[in-house]
Amino acid sequence: MGIRMWCDSWNVRRARAVVLVAAAVGLLVRMLIAANTPGPADVRFFQGFAKALTVYGPIRIYEQPLPGLPVYNHPPLAGWMLLGLNGLSELGMSFGTLIRSPASIADFFCALVVFEIVRRRGTLRTAVACGIGVAFSPVLIATSGYHGNTDSVAITFAFAAAYLLVDRKAPLAAGVAAALSIGIKFVPVVAIPVLFAGALRGGRSVLVRFTAGFTALTALIWGPVLVTVPENLKENVLEYAGGGYRLWGLVRFADVLGLPEPFIAFLRGEGHYLSVLICVAVGVWLALVRPTQLPGAVAVTLGLLLLLSTASGLQYLTWAAAAMFVIGFWEGLAYSSVLGWTAVLGYQGRSPVRWSETVLQLGAAGWLVLAVGLVSGVRKILATPPAGPPSSLAEQASATAPRGSQPSGSAVN
Repeated sequence: MGIRMWCDSWNVRRARAVVLVAAAVGLLVRMLIAANTPGPADVRFFQGFAKALTVYGPIRIYEQPLPGLPVYNHPPLAGWMLLGLNGLSELGMSFGTLIRSPASIADFFCALVVFEIVRRRGTLRTAVACGIGVAFSPVLIATSGYHGNTDSVAITFAFAAAYLLVDRKAPLAAGVAAALSIGIKFVPVVAIPVLFAGALRGGRSVLVRFTAGFTALTALIWGPVLVTVPENLKENVLEYAGGGYRLWGLVRFADVLGLPEPFIAFLRGEGHYLSVLICVAVGVWLALVRPTQLPGAVAVTLGLLLLLSTASGLQYLTWAAAAMFVIGFWEGLAYSSVLGWTAVLGYQGRSPVRWSETVLQLGAAGWLVLAVGLVSGVRKILATPPAGPPSSLAEQASATAPRGSQPSGSAVN
């Protein structure tokens, strides 16, 4: 038994090293793209935001009109990040490369986190495949290496929070990671109630420590802005609904089918809040009935948010890229393949916010792939035992399997 446990530990270390190398290569590819391409208009916008932040600061900027720039819709932590990047650019470093570094580095860590999540719920081989899938996902390479933005950073922190809470039994650190996720981009806010549901199922001590970590850092990040310019923060960040383009999902289908304008306006208005409520409700339900599958519940929540989203930025495709690999390798591969083409071709076009007919068709196909993947994810989560440590099934199968073999399974079953 001792030799077998040593061999299993060695195999995990070897598998982790493989994913680490793949993640490093993926990071290198992203940084080469960032260093050798101008990127979309968002790169220029972020540079403009960074310059404005040096004048107004990361608190007062929300009340400034910022001529020539879009609405500043980023949470407070993003402002501090931009100040730091601007300082580095003044030392001679390219801001265009710098602004795409956080997302690229986040993808590096996301590949490792996904590997750790999956290996506790499936085979080691599946975990390696999913980690490599995140590292080389065309969706993530295109959006992080070329576009930049902070979506990948926020998503990585959201999955790190779930991993720390359930798999590492570190609720305080999980709360901090959850606060960082919405501090850098508000999108993972739909996952916060899911994480709290997971903490609740862990017991009073877990809930208290998770709440303490989350509340303390959230107050530090958001408190000064909420006290100083609450209305501007609400309008710019909390109520931001995305651009007005009809390129993705429900709004796109409604437009193609010629549905009445009042219905489309409802989808983009009050219907938007209903969609968010559905995402949260499904995620919380999954976290409560299958607490050990919390990362999968977070993945379904983020994927469902994209599925029901009325916004259509190419960078939003990152919301579900890693999530699909948490659900399963084939789901992740299908999503990254179809929507990888969508992202790559979209960024080669005249503008990433004006999709060609080919990109529109690929986006519609990707929406369907995402829907099928989410159904698969929910079924897998519900098929697992309702209690027990998340690694129990994989470890028991490994202990009873013949030497040299691996138990069969998928990312969440």
